[in-house]
Amino acid sequence: MVNTMENSYATMSNISQHSENFPMPELTPEQQKLLIELRRKKQEILLEIQQINDELNEVESEMRAHENKEENKHSNKDKQMALGRKKFNMDPKKGIEFLYEHQLLRTDPQDVAQFLYKGEGLNKTAIGDYLGEKNDFNEQVLKAFVDLHDFTNLILVQALRQFLWSFRLPGEAQKIDRMMECFAQRYCQLNPDIFTNTDTCYVLSFAIIMLNTSLHNPSVKEKPTVEQFISMNRGINNGGDLPRELLESLYESIRTEPFKIPQDDGNDLMHTFFNPDKEGWLWKQGGRYKSWKRRWFILNDNCLYYFEYTTDKEPRGIIPLENIAVREVQDRSKQFCFELHASGGAEIIKACKTDSEGKVVEGKHTVYRMSAANEEEQQEWIKCLNQSISHNPFHDILVQRKKKALAKINVIGKTLLVVQRKRKISHTLVQVCESCALCMLTQHVAGYSSPYVYSHHFSQIKSCSDLEGCL
Repeated sequence: MVNTMENSYATMSNISQHSENFPMPELTPEQQKLLIELRRKKQEILLEIQQINDELNEVESEMRAHENKEENKHSNKDKQMALGRKKFNMDPKKGIEFLYEHQLLRTDPQDVAQFLYKGEGLNKTAIGDYLGEKNDFNEQVLKAFVDLHDFTNLILVQALRQFLWSFRLPGEAQKIDRMMECFAQRYCQLNPDIFTNTDTCYVLSFAIIMLNTSLHNPSVKEKPTVEQFISMNRGINNGGDLPRELLESLYESIRTEPFKIPQDDGNDLMHTFFNPDKEGWLWKQGGRYKSWKRRWFILNDNCLYYFEYTTDKEPRGIIPLENIAVREVQDRSKQFCFELHASGGAEIIKACKTDSEGKVVEGKHTVYRMSAANEEEQQEWIKCLNQSISHNPFHDILVQRKKKALAKINVIGKTLLVVQRKRKISHTLVQVCESCALCMLTQHVAGYSSPYVYSHHFSQIKSCSDLEGCL
């Protein structure tokens, strides 16, 4: 549309040039008068077209800026969500709190349950641990999580397969008890004609899980027979027995196809760190104690992870590469050093690590210093880190504001210096801008209570802009 307007403007400009070259003497006075009026209107139209064209360009510019802002917003949100999942896998409670703080999850059991049910990038052992916690909120999340499963028209074994694939059962009996009780209630709600009460479903579900372990655990030498399975479930149906055909079909289903136990997919190195940007051994300097320790580093997904051993499933620390910079440094005890340091207005690097007790704590480093094996490795790490570092424009804005504040402070300092020097030469009273914060601050620092400053050179000053111009 802008191009069309520009073409129209260009066409009218060409017409204007031809009409202005038209010989006036050949026209009658009335025609000349009419031509002059047409030219005037033409200029007005050209001006209006130019104004519309400028407005369109401005709107297009605003739209592009808005689109870029939305893209950056979504990009930052995705990075924070990925970091939140990794924190959850290391410590479920702290991971959920991180997602709350960054408004990626609402403090609502339904929202948290939906997040766990989707399970994208989550460790299923961590999901089980979180769902099994005994407090009101976690129990509400557990109920909401179970309610997301649809067991309608499924036999009990099929329902159990679906349920036990969505997380990994924790090892504590009390946690398992709460989970299986919620499962039995949900199953009986969706299939009211199968069992007389939820207790029957609950006990039978436990019996099926035990049967699965007995039949398929290599350490169990004597495998239970179908008769033994039927015998152990006598009288569980409100004092009566369940149909023999039902128990036989359950036994046969488990015998031919064991439960699939979910692996720790959210914490598996082959899954989480598939095709990393860079990985290798580096020496890392400690924060409080400046000792050097050898760590295995993995650079992936705009984060730097470090492990004690290559076989570790959980990193010792995670450093998000946002609003930080990397630089080459010299160290007296190590060669080929480089370090990550806070930038963009940040005072510390936002990171997390596991302490000596295995708890996840927030790191408070201002720098992370590493040492490579040789210069080639050092330069390669610096290059890869620079490519992975992302910047938040919010911090850039803070930096600019700080620079402006420092510039004003410098102006004040120069003003006071000149004032003090000129006192000895002249005591001319000069009124400065009373409403300007800079002038008021100058007066306060100089020790004046009135809106006047002694100066000879600044006798014509009217405002702070004049003051800065003189300096």
